[in-house]
Amino acid sequence: MSNIHILPSDVVSRIAAGEVIERPASVVKELVENAIDAGATRVRVNAEQGGQRLIQVIDNGSGMGRDDALLCLETHATSKITENADVGQISTLGFRGEAIPSIAAVSRFVLQTRRREDDIGTEIIVDYGAIRDVRPCGCAPGTHIRVSQLFGNLPARRKFLKSADTEDSHIEEMMLNLALARPDLTLSLHLNGREQLRANANADLGQRVAALLGKDTYAAMLPVSYSENGITVRGFITKPGFTRSSRREQRIIINGRAAAAETVFFAIRDAYDTLVTRGRYPGTVLYLDLAPERVDVNVHPSKREVRFREPREVSAIVAAALRRALRNLPGGEDPESTGVVSLPQPPPEIQAEPPVTPTRQMPLPLPL
Repeated sequence: MSNIHILPSDVVSRIAAGEVIERPASVVKELVENAIDAGATRVRVNAEQGGQRLIQVIDNGSGMGRDDALLCLETHATSKITENADVGQISTLGFRGEAIPSIAAVSRFVLQTRRREDDIGTEIIVDYGAIRDVRPCGCAPGTHIRVSQLFGNLPARRKFLKSADTEDSHIEEMMLNLALARPDLTLSLHLNGREQLRANANADLGQRVAALLGKDTYAAMLPVSYSENGITVRGFITKPGFTRSSRREQRIIINGRAAAAETVFFAIRDAYDTLVTRGRYPGTVLYLDLAPERVDVNVHPSKREVRFREPREVSAIVAAALRRALRNLPGGEDPESTGVVSLPQPPPEIQAEPPVTPTRQMPLPLPL
């Protein structure tokens, strides 16, 4: 008798869910990114008790018909890619077809969705991976997903979650990054019935950054705008005197995706060089735009890290963009020739009403 056997599908789903869904904030990330890929312009997130009791994501995207709604619960079912060549040029936030089935496998899951051209929508009720009911329903165009009792069938996993306040902080941080990544969208977050964040669509990137991170933080930032060889770097970096003890405030958005990239972190260190002391990290909100085929987002199931096909070139261009911004400090100091930089006066306050209701200034480090 063979010692090797094929795992049952429910076991496979629970294992896969462990890679994609690490904590409630992961659920928020995956569902909001799906909404963005569906063309939503408004997304509302509700969470209760750190997302362990309830997570709701409501969007005004394209919605789905009954067949697609059922198919999205199947592993590796996706509308984002169709063939092998597509994997090398991902332009959407999602593409693996793992998020929805992974979430449904470890929660009580309700999906309501309707296309604008349909008179009636579809509701699907799933209990820890098992479909309990599929029925027509009345709902607004778009998609409404309700996730409750997350990890209820995995008590060991649920035990490793942090306190509700800590998980709320992770959800808020995730929404903050999503709001920074897509200033053209309106995003809102309600925690335990209280509005915690609202970011209204705004074409002015500076106003979006100022409202989300605080005017004091924005006043300590320099604008970045640089293009070379098909790579555009834009955004804001803090002046050398404004640093943190970790790089958590170094926010990188690559082709509209908030992600980590060691290549970019290295370029930031290289650009500041002696302007900041060892162990201190300047804050950044950097947007990198380049052809999708030059970026590999298929590194991890959570899609939290990306790699570049030409890492040295990307690093050199990012460093050049930052050095140019730092040279614009008053007095024209060249960051490559001196480590002493005089800090300019903060710019005048933004006159327009901020498009975001911030709940804090510079976020504090999250407890592990």
